[in-house]
Amino acid sequence: MSAPQVNRREFIGLTTAGLVGSALGVGGSGAAGAVREEWDAARPLVRTGRALTVQPVLMYRVAQKRPATSWKSWGGVQSDPAAAAEAQRITEELSDLAARADLPLDIRPIVPVKSAAEAANVHARDYDVVLVYAASGGGDLLKACFARQKERDTILFVRHRSGTAYYWYEALSTRYLQTGRPAGNANLPMGLREEPIGRSAFPGSVHVEDVVVDDYGELLWRLRALYGLKNFIGTRIVALGGPWGKYSPEAPEVARQKYRFNIIDVSYDAIAGRLQAALQDRDTVAAAQRWAEAYLAVPHTTLATPKEFVTNAFVLYGLFKALLREHDATAFTIRNCMSTIMPMAQTTPCLTLGLLNDEGLMAFCESDFVIIPAGILLHHICGRPVFLHNSTFPHDGVVTCAHCSSPRRFDGVRYEPATIVTHYESEYGAAPKVEIPVGQQVTFVDPEYSTGRWLGFTGIVKSNPSYEVCRSQQDVAIQGDWKKLIDEVRDSHWMMAYGNHLQELAYATRKLGIQWSDLSGSP
Repeated sequence: MSAPQVNRREFIGLTTAGLVGSALGVGGSGAAGAVREEWDAARPLVRTGRALTVQPVLMYRVAQKRPATSWKSWGGVQSDPAAAAEAQRITEELSDLAARADLPLDIRPIVPVKSAAEAANVHARDYDVVLVYAASGGGDLLKACFARQKERDTILFVRHRSGTAYYWYEALSTRYLQTGRPAGNANLPMGLREEPIGRSAFPGSVHVEDVVVDDYGELLWRLRALYGLKNFIGTRIVALGGPWGKYSPEAPEVARQKYRFNIIDVSYDAIAGRLQAALQDRDTVAAAQRWAEAYLAVPHTTLATPKEFVTNAFVLYGLFKALLREHDATAFTIRNCMSTIMPMAQTTPCLTLGLLNDEGLMAFCESDFVIIPAGILLHHICGRPVFLHNSTFPHDGVVTCAHCSSPRRFDGVRYEPATIVTHYESEYGAAPKVEIPVGQQVTFVDPEYSTGRWLGFTGIVKSNPSYEVCRSQQDVAIQGDWKKLIDEVRDSHWMMAYGNHLQELAYATRKLGIQWSDLSGSP
């Protein structure tokens, strides 16, 4: 079997409905149910989120020539013919942007706006973000173009050198735009102290960070962040064994109230019979054995634990997928994953969680809602699997990240080399020891419990050691002031993803009312 390779458009081509609606799983008929489709390592990664709907607006005024007086402002779009030409240009630019975007975008036809009434008609439409090309017109018209609903966002685009200059390239200022960032609750006792918030701090508010000048790359990463926010808020997540928060018992309630998470608490008693029946069902076990053989045939996969543990991990995978389908969820977490589930499943859930992540779903061990919100936001922003892991004490510019439930398909396409071994603490079951390429840049997110403050930084993988710690482990060189990280040591969980996603995280967390601290010093 060759290493699966798919292009970027195929990578984002599947949707939640397409995957979960016909999911592999155990349930539906007979004692243990029917296998719905084969597990396939080459299947393109699913993109679980809903497309971001963008409504472009060309804002302008028609200038009337008058003798012996100033009759026009700056800018080259001050007539209907000029506006028509500009609208065509924008349409072509946005078509090109959508074609190369690494996220699903629904870009609506551009609407010309010359009055507050016309702006109001735009806001009556269904969209997530209004993209205002502020060519000309007064301040009242500008503010009328800002999204009014709290759940919607505004991005302002102005031209300097990318075409005819816009008046609002000169006129945008803090008279119309907000500045600063939320203070968070870092100096207050842990707990829920803020009202539930949506995607904008105030209806009709636009921030200086919502302005783009010329650069469609700058526009794209903002859209990526807004896509992440759209699909983050209101997440439906199955919590097998219930939710909790590491050193922060209020974390699940913060997720429910502040981020509107729907945490679906499924007890072990509710699945015990189904799991036992699945392990005893010949068809289910036969399918799991096929999937295990196919998985072990993925290039650079080495088996160093009894194969039965891998087979049972696929039986467990089928059950977890069935729970996601039944509860219309795309995120999963499990509590007591180092104890309760093992005798029931006759394996550990480590490999199973990695399999779910490698498909494009979200699956986390330990049911820790201090870190899970950060992981879900990071997942939607980067569009690839994320890794929940333990942190260590930083020294000499290096930190070690380690856990037993790592994904392998970090870039959304390639399976990294892995040895399938036992879970470390129990020396039981199946867990992947994943080898991340040396030199790979990664992003880390480290929430400060439930205080409303998150830390982020990037690093470079230096090695994949074999310490007596959790199986997937990397020594990572910290990019930034590593000594500042010492003040952030919390014996907690972090999230990691390939690439640099700090600017998207900074943009998104501001809109969530989270205080963002960037250790790397990125803008």
